[in-house]
Amino acid sequence: MSHKPYAVARPFWTPGTLVMLALMLGMFVTLFFRYTFGLGAVTNLNNHYPWGIWIGLDVASGVALAAGGFTTAFLAHIMGRHYYEAVTRPALLTAALGYTFVALAVFFDIGRSWAIWKPVFYQNHNSALFEVAMCVMIYVSVLWIEFIPVLAERLGEKIPLLAFLNRILDKTMWIFIILGVVLSCMHQSSLGTLLVIAPTKMSPLWHTPLLPLLFLTSAFAVGYPMVVVETTIATTSLKLESEMDVLAPLSRITILLLGVYLVIKLGDLIARDAYLTLLDGSAQSNSFLAEVGLGVIIPWCMLLFKAVRTSRRLLFTAALMIVLGVMLNRFNVFVVSFHAPFATEPYYPALGEVLVTVGAVATIFFLYRVFVTWFPVLSAQRQEVSR
Repeated sequence: MSHKPYAVARPFWTPGTLVMLALMLGMFVTLFFRYTFGLGAVTNLNNHYPWGIWIGLDVASGVALAAGGFTTAFLAHIMGRHYYEAVTRPALLTAALGYTFVALAVFFDIGRSWAIWKPVFYQNHNSALFEVAMCVMIYVSVLWIEFIPVLAERLGEKIPLLAFLNRILDKTMWIFIILGVVLSCMHQSSLGTLLVIAPTKMSPLWHTPLLPLLFLTSAFAVGYPMVVVETTIATTSLKLESEMDVLAPLSRITILLLGVYLVIKLGDLIARDAYLTLLDGSAQSNSFLAEVGLGVIIPWCMLLFKAVRTSRRLLFTAALMIVLGVMLNRFNVFVVSFHAPFATEPYYPALGEVLVTVGAVATIFFLYRVFVTWFPVLSAQRQEVSR
């Protein structure tokens, strides 16, 4: 698309934004009790299951789904495919908001939140978690630095500092773009490394030395589908024209990336003879079949057909299945596959954990609406009736 990004002139307060506010209120009330009475008051976390959905979904899935930011930046700016810049700013905003709330989710989850700064000064260079912490911390900063030109377009005349930073970034932005891609590849894979050291506590369906590679390739695979999902939802809710002329070509790239991930995952499963437990009827095997079947194989086959890639509804369906499949993968790895040897009861998320997770998602949607309403983020043309 050739037209420039602009601030969408649509009413901000809608029934949807009011629902988001209600969900956010539920999150804030839960966090009040969490910091007043401790983690045990609002979660089912314990010494046997220290990582629940706040890590399995809010952090692990959040990091994966924010991959659209670095994958589109790589395509548009490093590979020089400027045709895709129409979806680069929305993807960057989604990534910036997603990673910011990933950091907040870690802050909420650890018992002593006030000590979250310590890895910066008390460094363990043999720890994968240290590398994840440092990469995420730096990458959050890089994402908001990359977003400064968007802020400067609207506020540069009122805030001289933004205008000054924007002039500097005109010549140095390429450094931050490359840094963002490198940092993303590092911590996307290192998230998988976290559970490589727990072979006796995980189902063989997911535990493998290739977890870092699988996490990285799945992040590559979900990056462009997440852009499709985010763009379609935004253009539909804001009554803008679809951007299928950009999204359809992205889906062709997804065929390759998702296919590579599928081959590695199934090849690893066969090489380790882990497939022997696939049909035992357990909750773990059923969850694995849903993850791979509904989240990888079916949408990959759908994208092979041009009729799917050129249909807004069918492309959105296939992309959403991939997004949900990667979310289920992270949930499976961190929660479903995990078995504490001496635990007397299985882990189930408490209501407080669900409220915080849902409230965090609602907050991201709410802030996304704020940014696209007040800042030049979206490039899609206005229309009176959504297609």
